[in-house]
Amino acid sequence: MSILAIIVSYNFVPWMGKCLGSLRQSDYPIDILVVDNHSQDNTLAVLRDDYPDVKVIANSDNLGFGRANNIGMAYALEHHYDGVLLLNEDAWVQRDTLTRLVKAAARYTHFGILSPIHLTGRGDELEKGFAHYIGVSDLKALPKDTIVEANFIDAAIWFMPTAAIQSVGMFAHIFQHYGEDKDLTNRLRHYGWKTGYLPQAKGHHARENRVVTRQSRLYSVWVYLLSEYTNINYMLPVAFAKSVLAAVKKALGGALHARFRDAAAYLRMAFTLMGRTPQVLVTRRESLHVNLKNYE
Repeated sequence: MSILAIIVSYNFVPWMGKCLGSLRQSDYPIDILVVDNHSQDNTLAVLRDDYPDVKVIANSDNLGFGRANNIGMAYALEHHYDGVLLLNEDAWVQRDTLTRLVKAAARYTHFGILSPIHLTGRGDELEKGFAHYIGVSDLKALPKDTIVEANFIDAAIWFMPTAAIQSVGMFAHIFQHYGEDKDLTNRLRHYGWKTGYLPQAKGHHARENRVVTRQSRLYSVWVYLLSEYTNINYMLPVAFAKSVLAAVKKALGGALHARFRDAAAYLRMAFTLMGRTPQVLVTRRESLHVNLKNYE
């Protein structure tokens, strides 16, 4: 099985050694493509000088996570790869991770996303976001199964057969950063593909030092509500209720508890979601009638 690793980079230099080094040390051969989102450091020069084996596509602007990954996935399809590994620039895998993912993909062909467990950068515990998504907080409590189905796993370390991409499309343009992985997972589910992780395969995602601010918390709510609006597993009226009306409900709850700043923020979200309805309808239509050219 031929695999292409796709890494979207922005000021990648601090992470190159761990991220690219882990792929070079993998016991399964893999080609590497870096799609650079107009880095402002010397990412391109370091890649050219120290990683001549790595294919690089340099964007003239920061296209965001989804659009840049789409460039990589289109490259993988054009060059007839069997699978892709979407890997965050601040993530890396262990030596046997790819072998485990490839073997699982060959055996469990109904999975459109397979992931290793996501450890912190230190490697001593599960990364908090991943732990939340799989409902397991302690490494010792991980299931013993070969593969475990999950509703969602963030796209920091995703293995996808290219057959799944051809079936469901790529990341929707309506999402700039965050939310696009949730939308694509929803789409996979609609078309009969599953998402899962391998408890014995390990990767690292070094975001334990990120500070959660009020702004980032509200943005997380926003992209979740937008992904509910675009979710084709719901009929449009249900999607409207789970996004726009849910934002209104949050606004009312904030007002009742005297959290007036939050109430105002959620009310703005509701109006913004309604304003994005034409784009949401386009996204839903593209998700229901997949044409890969729509994701270029």
